[in-house]
Parts: sequence; C-alpha cells; structure tokens
Amino acid sequence: MSGNIELLNTTLAQARSENRAALIAYLPAGFPSVEGGIAAVKAVLDGGADVMEVGLPHSDPVLDGPVIQTADDIALRGGVKIADVMRTVREAHRATGKPVLVMTYWNPIDRYGVERFTAELADAGGAGCILPDLPVQEAGVWREHAEKHGLATVFVVAPSSKDERLAKITAAGSGFVYAASLMGVTGTRESVGEQAQDLVRRTRATTELPVCVGLGVSNVAQAAQVAGFADGVIVGTAFVKRMLDAPDEAAGLEAVRELAGDLAKGMRRGA
Repeated sequence: MSGNIELLNTTLAQARSENRAALIAYLPAGFPSVEGGIAAVKAVLDGGADVMEVGLPHSDPVLDGPVIQTADDIALRGGVKIADVMRTVREAHRATGKPVLVMTYWNPIDRYGVERFTAELADAGGAGCILPDLPVQEAGVWREHAEKHGLATVFVVAPSSKDERLAKITAAGSGFVYAASLMGVTGTRESVGEQAQDLVRRTRATTELPVCVGLGVSNVAQAAQVAGFADGVIVGTAFVKRMLDAPDEAAGLEAVRELAGDLAKGMRRGA
C-alpha cells in the first residue's frame, strides 16, 4: 500500500490557494494513554488543524522542551510502542481524511528496521516522517524506502543553516521543509522573531517545497504573525500543555479542539 504524500501535497497546496497558511499540529502518541492520545489527535484535526504530526515518544529527545518531555515520559511509562504510534496514525487518518505524519528521532526507526517502519506507516495511511536528527548525508536508505512507499521525508532547517547547507537539505526532502524558528528546543516563547522570517526567505530561495515554521508558536497572535510569511504554522507545546493542564481527559479534549479552532482562524493572511 502506498502512503499519503500526495494528500499532504494537495492539502498544503489547497491552503496556499485559499491565501492562508496550513495549521500543522503535534501531539505525542500514547499521551495521556493510547486511547486518549488517539482521541486527542482526532479532536485537534476536527477542531481545524490541516495536518497532524504524531510524535513517537523517545527517552532521549534532543529537540523537545520540558512540556513535551513530560508528555513523552507519561506515554513511555504507559508502555507505548511503535505499534501504538501506527494505530494512532491509522485511526486519525481514517476518521478525518487528513494527512498524518510521524515525528521521530532516528534511533527507534533504525532499531525497528527501515523497511518495516516505512511499510507499516504507509499501510496505516501515513503521509510521511519528520526526522529532526537524521543528517541528510546519511539519509539515503531512509529516502529510498520512503519514496518506494509514498511517504514524505521532512527535514529540519535552523537559523544557523548556511545557504549551501539549506540547498542540500531541501533538495533531499519532500512534502515540506520544517523551519525551526530559533535555536533551542520546543516550547512557548514570548515572540517568534525576525530570525524565522529570514530563514523562510533563505529556504524558499533553494526550493519549491512549502516552508512551515515551528518551535515557539504558542498562541493565536504568534500563529497569525508566522502565517503572514510561512506556508504552514507548526504548533505542538501549546496543545500538549492544554492536555496536561486539564482536570480530566474530557476537558483536555475540548481544550485542544478549541485551541485548534482559534489557531485556524489566525491562518488567513492579515488575520
């Protein structure tokens, strides 16, 4: 079975045709439980997110801030497995018809087996993978299997990336480019600075792929600001925090659904 890279491409192109940025949301699988995590992902997509990133919880994250680390720890203590990640992708895509990617560090895929992982993700209806710690020069095997199974390979670029490096990264990627708005880890920030806009400009000079900005976008005002210059706005920590702060799961689901709706309104240019 082929994965859903074309659905991802179409979704991002549709947002552009409507003169708005796409809202890309993130939640880890297995948080607060496997069933609860599936419900949360569906709630965010139903609330207005265009694309979903399902995180594969990892014990040694390099990009995730303390809020997402807390959620990952809850998921790992609950015994979440890669099979649960695949199930989350499958059920979320089946229920909403929207593109769902997995965000993961390389080690779990390497141990699981690249062919097995890509085949199962495609079978689950996944659209691709975001791989923040896989160097482009070491990505040949992954890209070969991802392309065979119709999956996007999304690489991360940072403000520190030189133009020559940007060109190499974007040439190897597909789906979209994940532009990290700042140096550091995920989390809420007071502002999303000019670094992000400059990075989007430099990245666009190297590729026709959509450029989507993440890290630090946590409220409607920031999302609207980023939507003014990026093809997509990636929000993760704010959704996780809503779930963590809720008194119970039902309240958490309502909170993330509401946040998705509020953020979606900010995606229109000049909103």
